[in-house]
Amino acid sequence: MTADVIAVMLLLAVTAYACAGGTDYGAGFWDLTAGGTERGARPRWLIDHAMAPVWEVNNVWLVFVFVIMWTGFPTLFQTVFSAMWLPLALAAIGLVLRGAGFALRKPLRRIAGRRLYGAVFAISSLLTPFFLGAAVGGIASGRAVPGTEASAHAWANPTSVLFGLIAIVATAFLGAVFLAGDAARYGAPDLVGYFRRRALGSVVALAVLAAVMLTVTRSDAPHVWHGLTHGVGLGLVILAGICSLATGWLLLRRPGVRPRVTAVGVVAAAVIAWGAAQRPYLIPTSLTVAEGAGDPGSLRWTGLVTLVAVVLVCPAVAFLYWLDTHGELEPLSDTDLRRTEPARDDPTGLN
Repeated sequence: MTADVIAVMLLLAVTAYACAGGTDYGAGFWDLTAGGTERGARPRWLIDHAMAPVWEVNNVWLVFVFVIMWTGFPTLFQTVFSAMWLPLALAAIGLVLRGAGFALRKPLRRIAGRRLYGAVFAISSLLTPFFLGAAVGGIASGRAVPGTEASAHAWANPTSVLFGLIAIVATAFLGAVFLAGDAARYGAPDLVGYFRRRALGSVVALAVLAAVMLTVTRSDAPHVWHGLTHGVGLGLVILAGICSLATGWLLLRRPGVRPRVTAVGVVAAAVIAWGAAQRPYLIPTSLTVAEGAGDPGSLRWTGLVTLVAVVLVCPAVAFLYWLDTHGELEPLSDTDLRRTEPARDDPTGLN
């Protein structure tokens, strides 16, 4: 029972990272496809303003995933990182380069430097979710069995490639929905329509890829296909479809908070459906939850520490998002700075 609870915690941590981190990866995707310096100036301006206050905090969910996976299911951790170290290493490199590119492109004055670091940020935002998705596809198709040596077969296969593409499109969808809402918040009506169109196009592409995935997994990952077309997995797939339609309808009315909720519902339902489809396996059909679980004492401590961390982290993250959406995290302007300067005849600034 304890192992099942920890497995649910792991799945929820993966879901949180897919939704929160996915939004930032999606913003990077639209940065990459915004066009040249002049044509892409407005979308990139919005991306910089929307991402800057909170984007770094989303990586906390990735830390949750690794810690729970390592302590709760060490066999799974060893198997996945042994069989698919290359895509995971490339994803980690992309994660680092993405952060560095985003941070370093803003203070540079030279156009060439800004373009270089901007390209690093944007390309990494495309490759990182692809390699993470490819690793998930290797797990879902049962290729990363315990004892498997590292090989391209574990992650360069139809299911892995398709999962990688779905990861890219899902993040692009989330990013476009959130940016459309941010455009309305920042008073940029031209960008509302710009990102609304991209969000609607992304949700259509995501639906097409989901249909192709069901076709491919039927022969390449039959256990997952059966789970997605029966029982709880099927119910979650239907829920993802309903959320997709609701997101499109809400976007056509007025971007804001509600489309964000339904967009997150699309991705969350899809990720949880994958987890439900694999039951009772961590790796179909070679490693069950019970077989991959660690020592019972370690599981209990992992559950307790995770619960405490969630109680501490979730309210802080929610408060951070509240501050951001209410404009409390905007950088000081030149006018604000001049207003806070001490008077010329009062060098101490006390009066």
